Amino acid sequence: MNDLYCKSSLYRWRKELYIQLDPKAYPYDRLSPLNKIITFIIIISVILTIIESEPLFYKDNEFLFMSAELIFGSLFLIEYLCRLWVAPLSAPQLSPARARWRFATSPAGIVDFLALTPLILPFVGTEAYTLRFLRLLRIVRLSKAGRFSMALSLLVDAVHTRRFELAASLVIGAVLLVVSATLLYVVEGMAQPETFGSIPRAMWWSIATLTTVGYGDVTPVTPLGKLCAGAIAILGIGVIAMPTGILAAAFSDALQARRRSEKTEPAAAIAKENGS
Repeated sequence: MNDLYCKSSLYRWRKELYIQLDPKAYPYDRLSPLNKIITFIIIISVILTIIESEPLFYKDNEFLFMSAELIFGSLFLIEYLCRLWVAPLSAPQLSPARARWRFATSPAGIVDFLALTPLILPFVGTEAYTLRFLRLLRIVRLSKAGRFSMALSLLVDAVHTRRFELAASLVIGAVLLVVSATLLYVVEGMAQPETFGSIPRAMWWSIATLTTVGYGDVTPVTPLGKLCAGAIAILGIGVIAMPTGILAAAFSDALQARRRSEKTEPAAAIAKENGS
């Protein structure tokens, strides 16, 4: 009797832990309290990694940073082992060993495992500390449920519905890139052979200008080149605004359609119940 009670109690603990760890198993449209804590720990860990990259902060505080990394790494290791322990609940049709292997080799499991790599970084060299930024990927994984998931699906729907318009704007941008680079090659090639002496060389200026970045490291010097550059810069504003406007309109349409469906679904359910 005691063995049965212990087994049932252990199963309840494991099921509750599974619900807290797996965003898909959590019944509410938000992150579970445990996943919120994990997300907070990930953010703090990444912030410390950013601070550690500054020599003024890292100098004379190596022990503190090493201790913090050991603590965070241990927490992530415990979490990873817990996820392995509850993995069979996500695939009851598989054996426990196969379910755990499937989790370990899944993209989510690989991301979780990579979050453990900073534990061994002190033994492979401090230059590898940037691998800790891989933990940011875990925030995306933990946020697959809820409003983040809805926003991501809306964005995917927006891109899919306007894929032809987006492709057309990309083609226009590519054509304008080649034309502008060719034009500056013809106009500025003799005056600045190092920067505009070929079309591929002139493309760097065209990319910086059409994207409205304007680094200023390469600029036309001839009057005709400056005139062409001004016209190309104005055209670049339209090239950048075109896909932005297409995506904004598509995202707005997808959001309105989702809101209409959310309003009509409860009414349809009530009408179905009354009809039955």
